[in-house]
Amino acid sequence: MKHKYLFTSESVTEGHPDKICDQISDAVLDAIYEKDPQGRVACETMVTTGLAIVAGEITTKCYVAIPKIVRNTIKAIGYTDPIYGFDYLTCGVITSIQEQSPDIALGVDTGGAGDQGMMFGYATNETAEFMPLPITLAHKLTRMLAKVRKEEILKYLRPDGKSQVTVEYHDGVPKRVEAVVVSAHHDRKVKLTQIRRDIKKKVIKEVIPKKWLDKNTKIFINPTGRFEVGGPQGDTGVTGRKIIIDTYGGVGSHGGGCFSGKDPTKVDRSGSYMARYIAKNIVAAGLADKCEIQIAYAIGVAHPVSVMINTYGTGKIRDDKIKKLVLENFDLTPHGMINYLKLRRPIYKQTACYGHFGRREKDFTWEQTDKAEMIARKAKAL
Repeated sequence: MKHKYLFTSESVTEGHPDKICDQISDAVLDAIYEKDPQGRVACETMVTTGLAIVAGEITTKCYVAIPKIVRNTIKAIGYTDPIYGFDYLTCGVITSIQEQSPDIALGVDTGGAGDQGMMFGYATNETAEFMPLPITLAHKLTRMLAKVRKEEILKYLRPDGKSQVTVEYHDGVPKRVEAVVVSAHHDRKVKLTQIRRDIKKKVIKEVIPKKWLDKNTKIFINPTGRFEVGGPQGDTGVTGRKIIIDTYGGVGSHGGGCFSGKDPTKVDRSGSYMARYIAKNIVAAGLADKCEIQIAYAIGVAHPVSVMINTYGTGKIRDDKIKKLVLENFDLTPHGMINYLKLRRPIYKQTACYGHFGRREKDFTWEQTDKAEMIARKAKAL
């Protein structure tokens, strides 16, 4: 008898308050990395009606104009009119920045991890992106929602928005989409009937292949009936509150640390990127249908205190042998991960929306499968 279950993941657009904060924090990091690739950045942002607050610990040899970065980021997202309750020209910007603690620097300067913690990476062969299907479809929906807004295909849309996708699985294999939810921020003049008709035609049907939809698929578009108040006017945003959206949509485990606003000496970021890279190459090599890896660190210590591999019973060789391959072929020190993945570059603002994983952009080095062939060859030798 088949084991059937439903699994749901969500995504949000770049105009969601929390994602505004992630983008501002990563825009600050990028601005510093353009001038000082050795800079240390831990930048947090909060936005609310008419106000953006940037705080954190930054140690750098360069100067960046944070208020200008904040306003330019908000403008690029699309908050360009005071009627939205938040706009780049009139919002207040408050900054409170200090240097990184010298106690932390003691360990980082010698190549150790910037903090303790555990990071997870995950990959599955159920999609071409080696990502779970629910989060893959949810991200595609919000990206399309942003596209039809920016290209003025649907002129009444505003920057905020959310999606949610529920997939039905049979014995761990996706079979159909059970439910789709899209909530689109809009102006006051448009009628709900038009929103629902347009979103179904120009967003949902453009994104989700017909093979996943059937007569029993439930579609909810602006289910409350109205989404006129959005963005920071409707909800306070904070950096790092969308960590499940940033990763695997709730599939697998999460260590709890966010990515945005952190330079890669913080293993929350570099360790998670490397864990994804390793897991993806293991699955691409055909050693497992799905793979999760955990890496854990102690602050100031270069090598991880533990490494765990879990293939959920889908491994073609034992998990302990895969772990042996990982330890022999991947440098898991912060210095090694940063250098191998080329992380000291201003590439991070683009990661702040629509997920850090499953992307094809060239700067996403952790998405490459360049070690899959080598892993497969060495696995045969085992």
